[in-house]
Amino acid sequence: MYNFYYLTLFPAIINDYFSESIMKRSVENDILQIHTVDIRDFSNNKHNRVDDYPYGGGAGMIMQAPPIIKAIKSIENHQITPIIFLTPSGIPFNVEECKKLALKLKQSKQFIFLCGHYEGIDQRVIDRYVTDEYSIGDYVLTGGELPALVMSDSIMRQIGGVLGNSDSLKEESFENDLLEYPQYTRPNIVEQMSVPEVLLSGNHAKIKEWRKKKAVELTKIKRPDLIKIKK
Repeated sequence: MYNFYYLTLFPAIINDYFSESIMKRSVENDILQIHTVDIRDFSNNKHNRVDDYPYGGGAGMIMQAPPIIKAIKSIENHQITPIIFLTPSGIPFNVEECKKLALKLKQSKQFIFLCGHYEGIDQRVIDRYVTDEYSIGDYVLTGGELPALVMSDSIMRQIGGVLGNSDSLKEESFENDLLEYPQYTRPNIVEQMSVPEVLLSGNHAKIKEWRKKKAVELTKIKRPDLIKIKK
């Protein structure tokens, strides 16, 4: 079993996600265990406030260090667990980073995702406790919950048993630096558009050749940056 901890101000966002679809089945099958840790539970005031004005002035509020640190320390084996902070200044998350983290997960058996809010968190938390900083794109969101879910979903797919068919991973987009080939299903004709004949032929060698060709074509058109220059 793999444990995923989410330090957050909004546990419902995380819990709702894992109450549906593939991830729900993985939780029910004891492949994944999801833990939400509400940072507000570790505040030291009656209003459960966990933010304050930034030193030096500036717009917005900053999440305070003490509640976050207490939340981290409440997790068993936090000292040897990767703590991932979601931030626009982090390493861009991509398929290579996903695979690196999946390997790290197999060793540690658990991850901690720290979901920030407001204008950020006290830097001392990052300096002392955070092991990895990641960004899912060059834009800003209102909180770290969505990036944490994006990252963890991608990583969880690498865990054996999460996907019903493990072969799905081998043919996904970005494998071998290519986008995935076009997919079709019944009916054969939709608004006078037919399924390519080769997919109906039963000739698996031809189908494999067609799919590879289409994957290359799509990648050249939509993501030419993924095409490796071979010397």
